[in-house]
Amino acid sequence: MAVYKIFPTQDSTLYSAYPDMNTGIDEIIEATTNFKTGSLSQTIPLFGDQITGSLPQTSRFLIQFNSDDLAYVSSSLIGTSSWAADLKVFVSNATGVKTNTIVLANAVAEEWNMGTGRFFIEPEVVNGVSWTWTDESGSTKWTTSSFATGTTGSYSGSNGGGGVWWTGSEASQTFSYRSNIDLNFNVKEIVEHWTGSSPVWSNYGFIVRQDPSQEFVNNYNQQIELKYFSVDTHTIYPPVLEFKWDDYKWETGSLSVVTGSNIYASLDNNPGFFYSESIQRFRINARPQYPQRAFQTSSIYTTQYYLPEGSLYAVKDLDTNEYIIDFDSNYTKISADDQSSYFDLYMNGLEPERYYTILIQTTSGGSTIVLNNNYSFKVING
Repeated sequence: MAVYKIFPTQDSTLYSAYPDMNTGIDEIIEATTNFKTGSLSQTIPLFGDQITGSLPQTSRFLIQFNSDDLAYVSSSLIGTSSWAADLKVFVSNATGVKTNTIVLANAVAEEWNMGTGRFFIEPEVVNGVSWTWTDESGSTKWTTSSFATGTTGSYSGSNGGGGVWWTGSEASQTFSYRSNIDLNFNVKEIVEHWTGSSPVWSNYGFIVRQDPSQEFVNNYNQQIELKYFSVDTHTIYPPVLEFKWDDYKWETGSLSVVTGSNIYASLDNNPGFFYSESIQRFRINARPQYPQRAFQTSSIYTTQYYLPEGSLYAVKDLDTNEYIIDFDSNYTKISADDQSSYFDLYMNGLEPERYYTILIQTTSGGSTIVLNNNYSFKVING
C-alpha cells in the first residue's frame, strides 16, 4: 500500500470585514464567524486593533495544489488501483465551537491569485485575492449574480464576494467542542473532476467555509473562530493533499510465515537518512525471536520468513510522537514476495530535517503485536 502527500502552491483567507485586504502569505488561514471589524486607517482604540462591530462577519479560505502534481499522482502512481484523497488542514486555534459545527469544502470555480499580504498590516496589501477581488484590488471581482451552471456563491447584504464554487461533490465535516478540530475532508470526487484525460473542472483549488447556517448569524452568542496553519507556517503542520492507493502484492514463493507471538523483525535498506525526493522500499527481515532448538548444518538466523498477511506499517514523528501515516487496513498493508515482506515509502510527504520512526503491526499467535525496534531515520533536503 502507498501514501503520497503534496503541499499547496498557494492559499489565502477572504474576510468579509476587510473586502480588499489580501493575506496571501499569512501563517494562518481561517474559516471564522464573528462580529470583529475595524479599519487600518482608524485609531480606535489603537492603530491596527480590531473592534466589535454591529454586523456579523465571516471568513473563508482558499487552498490550491499544483495540477502537474495531481496528474502525476493520478496517472503515474495510482493508475487503475483503488485510491482515496483527503484534504488535511491542521488547527492552530479554535474558539466558540458548538455541538454539530459544520465545515464544508468545495472546488473553487474561478481563477485567483494568492498575493503577498498579511492580516492587518499597514499599509494594507491589495495585490492578490480578497473578499471582493479574485486578484489585485481593481482587477476582476468574484461573480455575485448570474452564476454559471453548477456554481454559486454567498454573501451578506451589499458586501458582494467571498468566492465562487462548484456545488457538486461537496465535502463536509461535523464536530463538537470535544472533537479533534483538524480538518480531514474526503475530496476524491473533486480530484477526479480535475484529473483524467478530459477534466470536468479547471483546478482552482478548494474553498473551505462554515455551513451557511453558521455564517452571518446576527447572534453574539454564536461566534465560531476556526484558525488553521497555512502553507507559510513556520511549524511542521502545513495543509496537505494526501493520496492513498492499493499497491499491495502477495507472492511469497517458498518462504514460510513467521508464527507465534514472539517475533523479531529488522528493517533492511535503512541507511538512517533519505533525501526528500526518495522513494524507499523497506524490506523486513522477520524470524521467531526464540526459535525452537534443532540440529542442522546452517544457522537458523539465515532463514528468511515473511510476516502474516494483513500486517500494517505506520510512521511517527520522533519529536512530537504524532502519527504522520497511521495504520490503515486499506492503504498501509505490507506486501510480500519471494525475498521478504516489504513496503514502499514516499519521503516527499515528510517534513525535511526531521527524524521519524516506523512501526509494524501484525497479528500472530492470537495476539496483535506492534513492533518498534528503533526503525528510525531522518529526511534531509536534497
